[in-house]
Amino acid sequence: MKKLLLTLVASTLLASAAQAHNFEDAKDAIEYRQSAFSLIAYNFGDMGAMMKGKKPFEAETFAMRATNVAALSKIPFEGFIDGSDKGETEALAKVWQDRADFDAKMKTFQENAAILATVAQKGDQAAIKQAFMDTGKSCKGCHDAYKKD
Repeated sequence: MKKLLLTLVASTLLASAAQAHNFEDAKDAIEYRQSAFSLIAYNFGDMGAMMKGKKPFEAETFAMRATNVAALSKIPFEGFIDGSDKGETEALAKVWQDRADFDAKMKTFQENAAILATVAQKGDQAAIKQAFMDTGKSCKGCHDAYKKD
């Protein structure tokens, strides 16, 4: 049992180390996270249009979009490597100066996105609306603190 636990810990550490060096340079990391954020914005925007009545609410499409956002919410985090605060980015240097708070806000967004995906599968529009609002607030909270206007 102890050997299995050590193996799991070692493989987790190696996976983390591999992720830390996944990008050749900061430019690649910036492009990676911006691409992920663009996909999140597209999916979230489509759900927002449904929530605002700008387009018909289609439960199946909404659930698919929510599932996409939940999966995508984990992707940009990897692209916030040291040095990627320089270049063509809207990320403020504060991301790296207050990394613990940034990480906590990203985790909250990921958790809310996962809840939204789960709630959307059930189809209860009142619960969907609340989960959508919570996800949007956590997204905006990070933007307000860590993104240029």
